Amino acid sequence: MSRIAIMDHPLIKHKISLLRDERTGTKDFRILIEEIAMLMGYEALRELPTELVSVRSPVAESMQPMLTGKKPAVIPILRAGLGMVGGILTLVPSAKVGHIGLERDEVTHKPREYFCKLPDNIGERTAIITDPMLATGGSAVQAVDFIKSKGCRNIKFMCIIAAPEGLERLKNAHPDIDIYVGCLDEKLNDNAYIVPGLGDAGDRIFGTK
Repeated sequence: MSRIAIMDHPLIKHKISLLRDERTGTKDFRILIEEIAMLMGYEALRELPTELVSVRSPVAESMQPMLTGKKPAVIPILRAGLGMVGGILTLVPSAKVGHIGLERDEVTHKPREYFCKLPDNIGERTAIITDPMLATGGSAVQAVDFIKSKGCRNIKFMCIIAAPEGLERLKNAHPDIDIYVGCLDEKLNDNAYIVPGLGDAGDRIFGTK
């Protein structure tokens, strides 16, 4: 069974409110995305495996926990998901980074894949898929489908804003993954944009129209 975690930390709530503001410029928007990803990543990475190793402090030697196994893989859905990568790497600088390129057809609202490159041994890693927006859920479902096809079974999905429709679709399609949501919004509008949302995350991160 998947675990769906809706963040309730006041810092995350505050920063998401700043993201929503149409007056927030590209630089501040980009910084906020990264900060929120770091705060969410703290929770999403809670179950990374550790092992006891010998550590000598200035006072004494003792057995202390350190991360073990293959390093996790951060896999942003291009292009907006790139904005969240830095926050995760701040927590785990040795994490590997892959990329999945999916774009939404503006007529059908369905995702089209145009690029995918994953770290080696992805089946032995915890994969954290990042995308600021979970709208219809089509891109998220397709990204998880592809990563599973490469043998990965320990998958987490992180988004900052989600629509109920997209969250339900992802949960039903992949009931075995953990989903982390910064804020669950009201609905999708007729153009499949999240309401109230924050506009087009990719455009606001990269300063494009």
